[in-house]
Amino acid sequence: MAGGASSGPAARHPAGPGADGPGADGPGADGADADGAAGGPGPARRGAEDAAARATRYLLARQDAAGWWKGDLQTNVTMDAEDLLLRQFLGIRDEATTAAAARFIRGEQQPDGTWATFHGGPPELSATVEAYVALRLAGDAPDAPHMARASAWIRAHGGIAAARVFTRIWLALFGWWSWDHLPELPPELVLLPRWVPLNIYDFGCWARQTIVPLTVVSAQRPVRPAPFTLDELHTDARTPFPRTPMARPLSWEGAFQRMDKGLHLYRKVAPRRLRKAAMAAAARWIIERQENDGCWGGIQPPAVYSVIALHLLGYDLGHPVMRAGLESLDRFAVWRHGPAGPDGDTDTPQGAPVRMVEACQSPVWDTCLAVIALADAGLPADHPALVRAADWMLGEEIDRPGDWAVRRPGLAPGGWAFEFHNDTYPDIDDTAEVVLALRRVRHPDPARLDAAVARGVAWTLGMQSRNGAWGAFDADNTSTLPNKLPFCDFGEVIDPPSADVTAHVVEMLAAEGRTGDPRARRGIAWLLAEQEPEGCWFGRWGTNYVYGTGSVVPALTAAGIAPAHPAVRRAVAWLESVQNADGGWGEDQRSYQDRSWAGKGDSTPSQTAWALLALLAAGERDGAAVERGIGYLVDTQLADGSWDEPHFTGTGFPWDFSINYHLYRQVFPLTALGRYLHGEPGEHGKPEEHGEHGEHEKSGQPFAAGAAAARTTRPAAARGAS
Repeated sequence: MAGGASSGPAARHPAGPGADGPGADGPGADGADADGAAGGPGPARRGAEDAAARATRYLLARQDAAGWWKGDLQTNVTMDAEDLLLRQFLGIRDEATTAAAARFIRGEQQPDGTWATFHGGPPELSATVEAYVALRLAGDAPDAPHMARASAWIRAHGGIAAARVFTRIWLALFGWWSWDHLPELPPELVLLPRWVPLNIYDFGCWARQTIVPLTVVSAQRPVRPAPFTLDELHTDARTPFPRTPMARPLSWEGAFQRMDKGLHLYRKVAPRRLRKAAMAAAARWIIERQENDGCWGGIQPPAVYSVIALHLLGYDLGHPVMRAGLESLDRFAVWRHGPAGPDGDTDTPQGAPVRMVEACQSPVWDTCLAVIALADAGLPADHPALVRAADWMLGEEIDRPGDWAVRRPGLAPGGWAFEFHNDTYPDIDDTAEVVLALRRVRHPDPARLDAAVARGVAWTLGMQSRNGAWGAFDADNTSTLPNKLPFCDFGEVIDPPSADVTAHVVEMLAAEGRTGDPRARRGIAWLLAEQEPEGCWFGRWGTNYVYGTGSVVPALTAAGIAPAHPAVRRAVAWLESVQNADGGWGEDQRSYQDRSWAGKGDSTPSQTAWALLALLAAGERDGAAVERGIGYLVDTQLADGSWDEPHFTGTGFPWDFSINYHLYRQVFPLTALGRYLHGEPGEHGKPEEHGEHGEHEKSGQPFAAGAAAARTTRPAAARGAS
């Protein structure tokens, strides 16, 4: 697949000239004026120039001929296990796919027999259960050493009964768990109008796309013959399905437990005609949202459950909808060749095929970030690679309404999605970054580019939530009730505004000369109010406080907040306080659960770059922290111009679902090096477009009054509180 940064040998490239590998022209060869650029003289600057040139060549060489970039999107083994379980359920599992997937799963197993959900993370029960079952499907014997270690750990930590709901649903499909001991999801949920609490539009788009097909599965309660038993995963095989004790009636947990008990009773008396109508409505909802490539929402989990639901409703595997859906799932697979696995797979020959399943694909996101990185590193604005990328991005603009229009029915479309095909769910984060990327390109058809940017800006402004900030996919998707349902025990199921998305929007509006717009000013006030006491910001879609801070500070300074502003100085002080001894920055996923991990973890190229972007925007280019951070990037760069980054620095659901974007290790370090060498990106638009508030913005005074009112309350778990 194009764009994935190679892990390669661990050879480092020393700072200084020479040893530049072959490839396309980089900043050092395209006429960039080194003498006029920002950044200090001497070896540090020269090392940064050479590193940026190598990184530019590396990135240019990985652009697809169509104009896009895409790195692998690595998550965890539950994607691979559930893919095999789906194929087993549908009767289409083949030995070649199973063997290749099993090799990947075995290769991710930890010495204690468990699986984690991110690099270096602690054992995770549900992932371990699903991986174990997948290896049983692949033929691994339960008494094999690697399997025995896994099952013993599972039993010691509560067995299947302690696993999350989604894991137990998969096991119920084969009779390994009882449907009676799962939360009830009635399909009548699809019929609830918008004004009723817990209607499907109260859920975030990713949860909504999953829940609708699961209502069909829950109503049908299918059971396929199991190819083996799983008694070894129960703490007591005689009573494998213990019931959860009821919580206090006046607590949220107790209230929803009793509601779920009522729904189980309703199942037995549900009016047949109403249930039939609900199932038909769910089927229509699912089919209407299938994308042109056959997927649903461009992400794997809803596609898996949608295929199962439609199959249960009578759609055979040859039906065009089903055929396209299955073909789309095949495109989530990344095939490579690897070494033999651990002791459960010692007979595998070197170079045997290994299959990893992506939860999603990120070409739009990767492409706009690559364009920003290359442009900020000094690539000419009319470079053919940038023009090709702009052409491709312009062709990806979404011109029809999606689910977002439920809350914004009068708003004209104009956004971009994350994936190749996802017209139903464009997102605000991608749209903001695409606009920033397009503005860095000198396109041969400027009118076309300007029109697309105008539509994107208008759509983004229309998606602002009532509190002045922006979520990722929907406006005002802030009801906390969905998170309290017994069914929702895994990850975020709502899409409230976040600091990182809001920051990207503010940065985009500043580039468009719109900081005087009242909507932009409300966003700025919200960001200032959301700063944590330590001086950082929470990162919803990247890990975590380093990402949030690296997003917000450049946005605030682009919008006119002076580097001397107290909020900026607090952010600088926090970043300096968490810099590692090697000069880099890192933050572990555990900071989402334990606040003491904030800003702490092994240094990584992407997180170091995020910290540098904030420090550079704050005017710290000549500071010791920046010099050490740049030195870290130069010293850890590989000989081919890439960086190695096994750590997961992206986030799907904070803590619950972590992501390793393989292109992050490339685009963000290059952006940081570019801004160190050439200064911050120039402002776009005429100065007068920023309105009469420029001087006030630099002092921060207009935002002080509204800051307290703008602050929102984030749940303690989301805020990383211990």
